[in-house]
Amino acid sequence: MKRRLNKKYLILILAYSGLLLLIPYVLDYRDKSAQHTRRGPPQQQLRCPDLENTVAQMWGNGYGLNASDATEHTVNRSQTRIHVYLHATWRTGSSFLGELFNQHPDVFYLYEPMWHIWQALYPGDAASLQGAVRDMMNALYRCDFSVLKLYAGSQNITTSFIFGWKLNKVICSQPLCDAHKRHEIGLVKEDQCAKCKKRDIRELEKECKKYPVMVIKGVRVLDLSTLVPLMKDPTINLQIVQLFRDPRAVHNSRLKSKQALVKESIQVLRSKKQTDKYKRLLMPNAKVNRAEGYVSTAMELICDNWLSDMMLVTNAPPWVRRNYFRIRYEDLVLRPMEELQRLYRFSNLSTSPALEKFALNMTHGQGYSSDRPFLISSRDAKEAIYAWRERLNVEQIKQVEAYCSEVMRQLGYPKNSLDKST
Repeated sequence: MKRRLNKKYLILILAYSGLLLLIPYVLDYRDKSAQHTRRGPPQQQLRCPDLENTVAQMWGNGYGLNASDATEHTVNRSQTRIHVYLHATWRTGSSFLGELFNQHPDVFYLYEPMWHIWQALYPGDAASLQGAVRDMMNALYRCDFSVLKLYAGSQNITTSFIFGWKLNKVICSQPLCDAHKRHEIGLVKEDQCAKCKKRDIRELEKECKKYPVMVIKGVRVLDLSTLVPLMKDPTINLQIVQLFRDPRAVHNSRLKSKQALVKESIQVLRSKKQTDKYKRLLMPNAKVNRAEGYVSTAMELICDNWLSDMMLVTNAPPWVRRNYFRIRYEDLVLRPMEELQRLYRFSNLSTSPALEKFALNMTHGQGYSSDRPFLISSRDAKEAIYAWRERLNVEQIKQVEAYCSEVMRQLGYPKNSLDKST
C-alpha cells in the first residue's frame, strides 16, 4: 500500500514538472503565432548586421532617431552653457587648436586633464582606461575638480599642478593671479605665471562656473563611442570638435617626438593585444629603434579609430551631427581666420580682430617647429604641412598610405605620386 502511494506521488510530481516545462513553450508559440498574424510571413533574417547598422544601434538605444527626438536634443545655445571637447590624437596640432580657445576671454579652457589618469594607472592599456576618462570628463564639465584627487596621489590639489597651468589664461589672470590680463590676446609667459600663488582647487571651481563656454582638449579618448553617454546627456550639452591631419604628417611628427610618446604608444598598443590583426604590432622591427617601433606601429590603430569615428557620426541622428564639427589641421593653418570664425560660431563665441590677428601670426612664423615639440609657438604653416615629404622615406610613406588609405580617401588627402628615388 505504501509503495503504491509513493508511486502515485512520484507520477504526480513528474506530471507537474512536465507541465511547468511546457508552459514557456506554449506561451512562446502563442506569441509567435500572434506576431505572424499581424506581420504576415516571416522575412529572411540577416545573417550578420553590417557595421553601419551596429553603429546606428548605438545611437538608438534609449534615443529614437525620429524628428521629435532630434528636436529634444537640439542645443539652445542662447540660454545654455556650452561644453566643448577637442577630440584629437597625438601630433595633430591639437595644442594650437586648443590655444585658439584658451585665448578667448569667454572660455574656461582645460589642457589634457586626462593625462593624470594615464600616468597614475600606467601601464594600464588605453581601452581599459576609457571609462575612467569619461567619468572624469563628466565631473570636470560640472566644475567638480575633486575627481583629480583620485589620480594625483594627494588630497591637497592646487592650481600649480593641473591643466597646463603655466600657460592657462584663467589660472594666470585675475582674480587668481596678476601675471596676465584675461582680455589681452597673446601667449601667456611661462616664467611670469610660474610665480603665481598656489590656489586651492575650490577657487578654480568657482571661476569655472562663471564662464559660458568650457573647453577640454584631450588626446586620450580613443574613439567617439566612449563619449556617447555624455553626448546623450542634455545636462552637459556636449559639443565635439574633432581635429584630423594627414596621417603621413602625423607619422612624421610622431617619429620626431618618439621618446616623449613611447609610454602612450605602448598603452594604445596593449588595448589591441588580444586581436590577431594587431599581434604583429606588439613586436617592433629589429632593424629600427625600439621607441620608433612602438610609436610607428600605433599609427595603424589611430587610423582605425579615425575610421570608426567617421562611421559613428555618419550613422548618428541629426542632433548629433549638428553638435559635431570636423576640421583638418591643414585647413586651419592655411586659412586661419576663416576657420577660426567657423570654430567660434559653432561654439557660440564671437571673434575679434585681435583674435584673428593672433591666429594669423601663429601660422606665419619661422620654420617648422622648435626643439620642444609640445611647445606652442609661431610656425611656418606650409612647412609644417609638407615636412613629411622630405623627412619620411619612400617605404615609410607607402606603409602609412597602405593602412590609412580609407581614412585618407575620406578626408581628401591624395596619395604621394613622387618617388624620391627617381
